[in-house]
Amino acid sequence: MLNIVIDENIPFIEPYFSSFCKIKKLAGRAITPDDLKDCDALIIRSVTKVNEQLLSKAKSLKFVGTCTIGTDHVDQELLKDQNIKFFSAPGCNKDSVGEYVISTLFYLANRYNFKLKNKSLGVIGGGNTGSSVAKKAKALGMQVRVHDPFLEKKSEDIHAYSDLDRVIKSDIITFHVPLTYDEIYGTYHYIDDELLEYISDHQILINASRGDVWDNEALLKRMQKGSELRFALDVWEHEPNLIKEIIPYTQIATPHIAGYSLEGKLNGTSMIAQKLIESFDLDIKIQKPHEVLPKADVFEIAIDDNLNEDLIKKLVHLVYNVERDDWIFRNRYYNAETFDLMRKNYPVRREWSSLKVKTNKENSLVLKELGFSIDE
Repeated sequence: MLNIVIDENIPFIEPYFSSFCKIKKLAGRAITPDDLKDCDALIIRSVTKVNEQLLSKAKSLKFVGTCTIGTDHVDQELLKDQNIKFFSAPGCNKDSVGEYVISTLFYLANRYNFKLKNKSLGVIGGGNTGSSVAKKAKALGMQVRVHDPFLEKKSEDIHAYSDLDRVIKSDIITFHVPLTYDEIYGTYHYIDDELLEYISDHQILINASRGDVWDNEALLKRMQKGSELRFALDVWEHEPNLIKEIIPYTQIATPHIAGYSLEGKLNGTSMIAQKLIESFDLDIKIQKPHEVLPKADVFEIAIDDNLNEDLIKKLVHLVYNVERDDWIFRNRYYNAETFDLMRKNYPVRREWSSLKVKTNKENSLVLKELGFSIDE
């Protein structure tokens, strides 16, 4: 049996680890060097900072896995130097984040009386989550522009990616980048005083990537001068200690839960469990995510009418309406402790794939692109 320390907020721990691990569950921010003394593997989320101090007593540690797509909380060079294997879960919650963004767009379209079709959407970051957003937005008829200098160099399609000047002029701009400090392509404070000069009050900004990608002080300073810029924040600089003064200026405010669908969490757990098994060369088979998922409360629906934006919005919000999470945040956030409690006690949220739709062939093509299941 492997000795593992695991963040207590990671779901489906027992079905994926109990058969071959002795499990020690701890709050992610409360894991200490003493907890890792006899630990073979450490399994975390983004709230646990893996650094030299944390690993100072981890003499038996051979594996670190994070059930997240982001990795900026882990000192990977340190792990490499200590011959500790490291794995993340890229793409595990890409559709969850994509659905969060689209739900936010439908909320804003309804609030400010505009249609998404033919609106331009700038996507900063063309990886797993950015691609998910782009695919869903295209299915809605939006003009999608993606900026990603790393992927642009690899792309064979010269029209696949747009330069920053064009993307930054989009009606709506959404961020899906990792937090990096590279001198040329670093994303720390990507949105700062300088870039905000090029953003007009008629645009909409969304950040569902990393809090430090936006300079929250610069944004607050602009808003306090009377700006009417509209923006949504799921991630915040200095989490969980937010700059509270910025909250009233947001259109949508949530506690870093864009990727918190049940499917997204389960994918992350499953991926890291499989990597752990492979790393220790164990002859164990684990269940596939679809074998573990419970049936959704609303799992089947028939549609006779032809699709339009209002009907799609109803389908989207039938499964997940971002207004719920915004309401919870505004009514329950007081400090760092309540921020973490909202994440720990986050209500079960399903992805659109949990809803099977029976409809005509033309509707099916669009709904399938969006991510709904189709009754063939």
